[in-house]
Amino acid sequence: MSAPVYDYSGKAAVVTGGASGIGQAIAERLRDAGASVQVWDLAPPAFDGVSFAKVDVSDPAQVKAAADGLDRLDLLVNNAGFAGPAESLVEFDPALWRRIVDVNLVGVYEVCRNLVPLMMRAGSGRIVNMASLAGKEGTPNASAYSAAKAGVIALTKSLGKELAGTDIRVNSLAPAAIESPILAQMSAAHVQIMIDKSPLKRLGTVDEAAEMVLWMLSDACTFSTGAVFDLSGGRATY
Repeated sequence: MSAPVYDYSGKAAVVTGGASGIGQAIAERLRDAGASVQVWDLAPPAFDGVSFAKVDVSDPAQVKAAADGLDRLDLLVNNAGFAGPAESLVEFDPALWRRIVDVNLVGVYEVCRNLVPLMMRAGSGRIVNMASLAGKEGTPNASAYSAAKAGVIALTKSLGKELAGTDIRVNSLAPAAIESPILAQMSAAHVQIMIDKSPLKRLGTVDEAAEMVLWMLSDACTFSTGAVFDLSGGRATY
């Protein structure tokens, strides 16, 4: 079975956290489909065919500086994030807890705050915010990540409704565990628990995530906004 073919020629895209993992897979797919892709990350990507801006998405000044360098924007993927260690809420370092929320949730706000006006001036656009099944279920020993991703889901619903009168669609993807560098931040036992919860009994792949995102960014996605699409191997129950 062949994958759908997308044509993003003439489209300008920003992928945050696009230097590795799911973000890299998305950036490479968009590039290969003809889009002009800019990766926002802390370190430059190790692949060709995209531009790069060093951006900590939780830093308003850095986000604004990168946004000011853009002439237009058609596609935005808010993918930057990190999970942090698997620790109970009461044992979690408070500064790290806040940092996880800042990157995973406040970063989405800062990027949207600066880039949505570009789309509004153009009258169209597609935004995909990377959520997580943790934001729907609440993963034990991941309170900061779960809370941040729940916030991303709610932000997506709110912004999608705000922009419903335009041709800008705002949706989120909620993956279960995906085989990517972010899993290195977790213990092997924690990862195995997530695999065991999956009816498919495996991790998802970055290519499977990118495939979903490519559709969400396409002109085929017209009647969905403020939605949460699961990518869970059958694990999601609502």
